[in-house]
Amino acid sequence: MLIEQMTNREYHQSMLLFSGALRELNTKFEIINEEFAIRLKSNPIEHIKSRLKTPRSIAKKLVKKGLEPTLENALEYIDDIAGIRIICSFTEDIYRIATVIQAQNYIKVLKIKDYILNPKANGYRSYHMIVEVPVFLSGKTEMTRVEIQIRTIAMDFWASLEHKIRYKFESEVPQNINEDLLECANIISSLDEKMLSLNNEIERYKL
Repeated sequence: MLIEQMTNREYHQSMLLFSGALRELNTKFEIINEEFAIRLKSNPIEHIKSRLKTPRSIAKKLVKKGLEPTLENALEYIDDIAGIRIICSFTEDIYRIATVIQAQNYIKVLKIKDYILNPKANGYRSYHMIVEVPVFLSGKTEMTRVEIQIRTIAMDFWASLEHKIRYKFESEVPQNINEDLLECANIISSLDEKMLSLNNEIERYKL
């Protein structure tokens, strides 16, 4: 069982790779943000968060997929053991950063899911990328998968609170709560659009 493998050398070696991949990407994104600040006088990235899934969370996800919760299955079937979240100011910044990521020759993009153009049924909006990045060890280089989520501040606010609210229910969330959460998601989407419009108008005054 994955929970019992926490002290295994193989488990710690795998987590070292994921942790290294997160540090690599975090540094790269900070440099990109500094470059935008110098070259374009713009900071599209507000802040960056990263995390490794806990063994318990990994095991739970595998069981939900109908798989035995082993380290081998985790490494093969779970794409988001390592996750990095980029929080942007405006919606257009999300696509700007995504384009920059895809242009990096050392990052291999495996999957893209655009939940901004195609929100989930509950109202969730975010831009997801599954990528592989090289992690350099003493004797070899390992390609390691990371999930990148790119959101606005408003999208992240909604997603964080929605997650906390859902975890208060041991069973299914009541329909009226789901409807209210969806309404809040739509309000936040409208707010993002309005703030982007205001920002574009302000930029025109600078010309």
